[in-house]
Amino acid sequence: MRVIAIANQKGGCGKTTTAVNLSAALSSNGRKVLLIDFDPQAHATAGLNVQSKTSIYDCLSKLSTQKSDIRDIIVNVDSNFDIAPSHIMLSTLEQELAGEISRESRLQETLSSFTNEYDYCLIDCPPNLGILTVNAICAAQEVILPAEPSRFSVDGLSRLIDIIALIKERLSRQVSYRVLVTIFDSRLKFAFKILAEMRNKFSRNMFSTIIHVNVKLKESQSSGVSVLAYDKYSRGAKDYYSLAKEIIKQEKEAAPLQDKMRELVKKHLPRLTDVTLKVDLPGAKDVFVAGDFNGWRADATSAMANSNNGTWSVRMKLKPGQYRYRFVVDGKWISDPGNPTTEINPYGEYDSLLTIAPSA
Repeated sequence: MRVIAIANQKGGCGKTTTAVNLSAALSSNGRKVLLIDFDPQAHATAGLNVQSKTSIYDCLSKLSTQKSDIRDIIVNVDSNFDIAPSHIMLSTLEQELAGEISRESRLQETLSSFTNEYDYCLIDCPPNLGILTVNAICAAQEVILPAEPSRFSVDGLSRLIDIIALIKERLSRQVSYRVLVTIFDSRLKFAFKILAEMRNKFSRNMFSTIIHVNVKLKESQSSGVSVLAYDKYSRGAKDYYSLAKEIIKQEKEAAPLQDKMRELVKKHLPRLTDVTLKVDLPGAKDVFVAGDFNGWRADATSAMANSNNGTWSVRMKLKPGQYRYRFVVDGKWISDPGNPTTEINPYGEYDSLLTIAPSA
């Protein structure tokens, strides 16, 4: 799954417009796409007329009263196009994560559980350089930097590129970036002058596609659909379709290396099995799973999601073998009531046993 963050600390540069319409254009090219609205303003969510009781906040926050698995919040927008909606409560997450260890990796950990379910995951970042944007960049392999041809926008790009370089250095993340020219008005000579400066400064890291000024882009937002669904023959639809093609072309360029990596992975790594653990605990507030597979840690990485009917669940990928595990329910350790296979531990209590057979 290619994870692409769409970021710019400057508002009004076409960031959300790009996130929504590029997602739609990729899906129209047969790619399965998840758009994560990671902006507390929830413009992408509103721009697609999506209404949901839960949001990405409920997947990342420990304080949420509706803690959810990311699969439970996803809303289908169109064929091959899903969205993980946002909510204004996401703005409180920065303060909540302030004292957390590995706070910059919270979104990355959430996405790691379903890397094979989508071809693309696009993240619409908030218009700032806070912890949410850092989370998005850490979770991504690529960053698209939308920028209109203006002096302030070009200056802001340089600062954002410095932040990406800092993340690569401090957190050992391999993240590439490309600049996308947006809101380009071909009637203005000044626009061409700034475009020439941008191509001179960012030539190796710029898309060939340019997103032109087009009233259909704004009209589609008001109608709650992508521009491709609103008017597929408009200039805006054609621009984003062209951008999607340019991004998809990179798949073919990277294919030989990816094939070689797949062969190496198959040869040297054991096959992992998807495992889902569930337990019915209607009155519980917090439930974790701890066992041999995670060093018996009961922390944010082992939290189980509540489906709002009292059923708690967690999905993992495990190697073949036998594992001991227990649930931690509101601070109390218990064995799995739905698993009769147990074994006594050194403390005189019973651990549940989970056996993963080798795959054929």
